[in-house]
Amino acid sequence: MDNYFIRVYYEDTDAGGIVYYANYLKFIERARTESLRNIGLIQSDILNKFKLIFVVRNIFAEYIKPAKLDDLLQVKTNFKRFGMVSIGLEQEIFLSNYKIFRAEVKLGIVDITGKPKKLPLKLKEKIKNL
Repeated sequence: MDNYFIRVYYEDTDAGGIVYYANYLKFIERARTESLRNIGLIQSDILNKFKLIFVVRNIFAEYIKPAKLDDLLQVKTNFKRFGMVSIGLEQEIFLSNYKIFRAEVKLGIVDITGKPKKLPLKLKEKIKNL
């Protein structure tokens, strides 16, 4: 499991001063990217070296409580399942140790033409160790 912190800025909020619902998806995207980066897997390098891209295949999101301007959020990312051409993970956002958002995400692994591909074993092992 990996942790990522993000501050809520004015640009993240709606007219009511709370985080706009779509921005939670941006927050968890950033956290996933940083989780991979923390173990030396940079997505642009994966694209250049292996010609592979991670794409969101599906997502289930649960909005529990809103975040507001200036809140400091903690995003926890847990890579849980590895299929032949996919990765399943759970991501949660916390505000002061209280869970405010949860998502189950399924990532597909595709080549640059969009064809599903297996994740190379050395990359898979690195992610499993997160």
